[in-house]
Amino acid sequence: MAAPSKIKLNKEKQSLDLEWYNSKIVSYPLKFLRDESPDATNKGETILWKHYAPPPKGPDKPGKYEVKKIELVGNYAIQITWKDGYDHGIYSWELLEKWIEFLELKNNLSENITNVES
Repeated sequence: MAAPSKIKLNKEKQSLDLEWYNSKIVSYPLKFLRDESPDATNKGETILWKHYAPPPKGPDKPGKYEVKKIELVGNYAIQITWKDGYDHGIYSWELLEKWIEFLELKNNLSENITNVES
């Protein structure tokens, strides 16, 4: 899996913008990235075909959707530390690439609904 050629935090749009190997730029909303964090405390985990639900979530802390720092994990992923201290979940290039189709579909549906309502 090829790594993105550019990674940019876009504070104005509240997104993480990645430019992929094919020059395609994809904006990942920060809220989406945090809510979909791929870690056991957020999504639960499956061990030997048994699923364990994540622990109950408490109230949101300030800074939940604000990025403190982004670090590369080897040549295959990034890890985001959020301003509320949450730093779980490794976002692999493979996962981020899989989310492209979902985000495009979601954006197209939103645009179509807006056009129908106008």
